[in-house]
Amino acid sequence: MPGRRGCLPPVLCALAALSLPLLLAAEPRAKSCSEVRRLYAAKGFSQSEAPSHEISGDHLKVCSQGYTCCSQEMEEKYSQQSKHDFRNAVVELSNHLQTMFSSRYKKFDEFFKELLENAEKSLNDMFVRTYGRLYMQNSELFKDLFVELKRYYVGGNVNLEEMLNEFWARLLERMFRLVNPQYHFTDEYLECVSKYTEQLKPFGDVPRKLKLQVTRAFVAARTFAQGLAVARDVVSKVSAVNPTPQGTRALLKMMYCPHCRGLVSVKPCYNYCFNVMRGCLANQGDLDAEWNIFMDSMLLVAERLEGPFNIESVMDPIDVKISDAIMNMQENSMQVSQKVFQGCGQPKTLAQGRTARSVSESGFSARFRPYNPEERPTTAAGTSLDRLVTDVKEKLKQAKKFWSSLPGNICNDEKMSVGTVNENECWNGSAKSRYDFAVTGNGLASQVNNPEVEVDITKPDMVIRRQIMALRVMTNKLKNAYSGNDVDFIDISEESSGEESGSGCELQQCSPEFEFNATEVTRNSNKSDKNVNTSAAARSGLSQAALLLSILFLAMQRQWR
Repeated sequence: MPGRRGCLPPVLCALAALSLPLLLAAEPRAKSCSEVRRLYAAKGFSQSEAPSHEISGDHLKVCSQGYTCCSQEMEEKYSQQSKHDFRNAVVELSNHLQTMFSSRYKKFDEFFKELLENAEKSLNDMFVRTYGRLYMQNSELFKDLFVELKRYYVGGNVNLEEMLNEFWARLLERMFRLVNPQYHFTDEYLECVSKYTEQLKPFGDVPRKLKLQVTRAFVAARTFAQGLAVARDVVSKVSAVNPTPQGTRALLKMMYCPHCRGLVSVKPCYNYCFNVMRGCLANQGDLDAEWNIFMDSMLLVAERLEGPFNIESVMDPIDVKISDAIMNMQENSMQVSQKVFQGCGQPKTLAQGRTARSVSESGFSARFRPYNPEERPTTAAGTSLDRLVTDVKEKLKQAKKFWSSLPGNICNDEKMSVGTVNENECWNGSAKSRYDFAVTGNGLASQVNNPEVEVDITKPDMVIRRQIMALRVMTNKLKNAYSGNDVDFIDISEESSGEESGSGCELQQCSPEFEFNATEVTRNSNKSDKNVNTSAAARSGLSQAALLLSILFLAMQRQWR
């Protein structure tokens, strides 16, 4: 019949009707990307760039090209975001260390400078109160001493030994005039007198001991402060990371490719994260060995600052020590004068009236007396060197192995929160599954076997290489400071050139004869005070009083010039 032409047989029509729902059910439904879109927008990106449902991933360059929730724009922005997240993670962990070194450097620097100011004020106040106008007329000698000490600390070209030798020579010239007021001395004659400083030891053993103490204390203090500044600057430069294109690909694959798969709550496997971070921080890892040696050297100099090279124990009683030297000259003035006359010739005598006026004008009526403990200035910078060193030693110990620990610390960071609970439920770079590769070693050379980051081990980062050299230079200076040898100043305002200076003695091999016994000096200093007081009580007669006054005046003239 014409009405049924073209119609399938009834059986086939029935089969087609029954199979239609099955065919429709077999068609895959695209998964929703709503959570991916929400998190993408939370990063500050446009939600319109994110598809609402999975799409084909043929356009992706790094992430899986199967069905994906990432558009091409998303992958590009995720790539930039992964670099940003990585840099922030390094900076956040490094900032704490950099801030620590910066704050400790400022505290030590403030302490050392204030210590010098207090010592100068202490001596000045004491001498003004004791000798008045006579001291004021000759204060430049002592003022010059402190000017040179301050100039050395801040990096001036000052040879401490030569400067101190000059100080004692000038002091001898001043005192020699005062203990021999009846003579006229030319400048040439006084130059001859100064040549006898070492031979005659008019100031006893004080100049030798003080020179040893001051040199070692100032070298250690200045070098330690510079070390803190160098550490601060190294951290600042090395933590400014810029991942390579290969590193950026690895970071993107680890951090955001899971999002493209819709696995927004799945975190990277720990060993996977470790390999990515070690590859991206390969050059920083090479810094670790030199950094640890540098930290050990800083700790050893810190121990010196607590003991024989304690600048606080040297500067606080420096007025007493100089007084001891003056007393030695006073008590031995006759013998010293006779030996000088023998070596330099007999000087011309002055007229009687001139001589009398000289003695009268010098007229010391007071003997030097040190401050009582309660009169001394308050501790510099509101603290003490022992407290500062104790604090910084703990920080230095904690800073060791910082760079080799950095990859693991980043992976353990809360923001990274890698999957450590279930190793089969973490992102391994391609799926939510176990990560089977071993963790590579630390440093550039070890990355040749890194399965996650392609690293060119033949091209080291030159910024980091310069910092390694800067650490080596500073370490050698710390070794010299530890042994008590003077070192060149490092201009911390400029980046180190990387030139390596001559090394000092090995820290374990420094000669023990260089060690100074601070306790012994304190006992000797106290003994000298007692001897001074005893001799003062025993002295009588006009000639003895005049001699005493003259010597004291000379001493102060010499020191304040």
